[in-house]
Amino acid sequence: MAKRDYYEVLGLQKTASQDEIKKAYRKLAMQFHPDKNQGNKEAEERFKEATEAYGVLSDDKKRQAYDQFGFAGVDNMAGGHDYSNVYNDFSDIFSGFGGFDSIFESFFGGGGMKNRRGSSSRANHVNRGSDLRYNLKIPFKEAIFGTKVEISYSREAACSTCGGSGCESGSKRKTCEHCHGSGQVMRSSGFFQLTSTCPVCNGEGQIIEKPCKSCHGTGVQQRSQKIKVTIPAGIEPGRRIAIPNQGDAGRFGGPSGDLYVYIDVIPHQYFERDEQDLYMMIPISITQAALGAELFIKTLDEKKLKIKIKPGTQNNTLLSIRGEGVPSIQNENHRGNLYIRIRVTIPQKLSAKERSLLSELASTLDETDSPSPIKLSEI
Repeated sequence: MAKRDYYEVLGLQKTASQDEIKKAYRKLAMQFHPDKNQGNKEAEERFKEATEAYGVLSDDKKRQAYDQFGFAGVDNMAGGHDYSNVYNDFSDIFSGFGGFDSIFESFFGGGGMKNRRGSSSRANHVNRGSDLRYNLKIPFKEAIFGTKVEISYSREAACSTCGGSGCESGSKRKTCEHCHGSGQVMRSSGFFQLTSTCPVCNGEGQIIEKPCKSCHGTGVQQRSQKIKVTIPAGIEPGRRIAIPNQGDAGRFGGPSGDLYVYIDVIPHQYFERDEQDLYMMIPISITQAALGAELFIKTLDEKKLKIKIKPGTQNNTLLSIRGEGVPSIQNENHRGNLYIRIRVTIPQKLSAKERSLLSELASTLDETDSPSPIKLSEI
């Protein structure tokens, strides 16, 4: 099934309120619930896409990212798709159908529901760290020809005192006696069996008897870090650069997440870009346009090029120079073209002699005081 717009999935407009989003999801969740549609793959897919849509649109930050950047805005957010808000808002729907956790483990591999510390709702003592996002704004020229930039950001790193274990020297983690290491507890409420995160170990399944005093048992500490990021030539605004293992450190020895550097580009005063091509505009006089001329221009990379203006050149004429455009991000030796738009400038002030010469020229031209319109196809 092709991925559909989240608002379309829930049958809503982009201006929908949170109450409308909640009502729309409740209706779909009841209609396509897997326990009511066993063996129905289409219903299963509809349930999964509705849940994913609600998980994003019910979260203000994720909704804002989705509205601005589409799927890319939320797919790469730290923590990925987190369905804990679905559980919190709709535990009444899932409790009577065999349990929220069992449904989500079968559909999403147990990775969809997270508690406040970022671990799975089922005990998972080694957890990958969160991915981080860094927004980097670079000058236009550096985006075209590439550069190296040093950035500074804050990340969770393994605690230097306990080495990431979370335990004080000489102590260790032990299995939680309350949930017997599962990270969950079951309780009865009328006819329903409700599963919830163990309140003793907070879903970890283990307890630290003597927490590390430096990190208070978390195994990580917040630190500032500087790294150099290589910006490839030809990178486009909105593209991201993935830097492996430079996100938050994993909890209790888990692997680190990744750092994603998102590129924004400062517009240039004289050049603009269209994919692999560059555009600029230069002014010429009416005599240069009429008689022709040889001019020298500077390219974005400061090269001096000679261009020929043909006699009779019209305003808005477009000249092209091959290979002086944007380098390909795959191969910087392959470049697009540079396009030069001509603007014929009309003098605003004339001396008596200039006026006399122009009047003499006008008398020799086939001018009319009743011009016919120019066909739009010729513009």
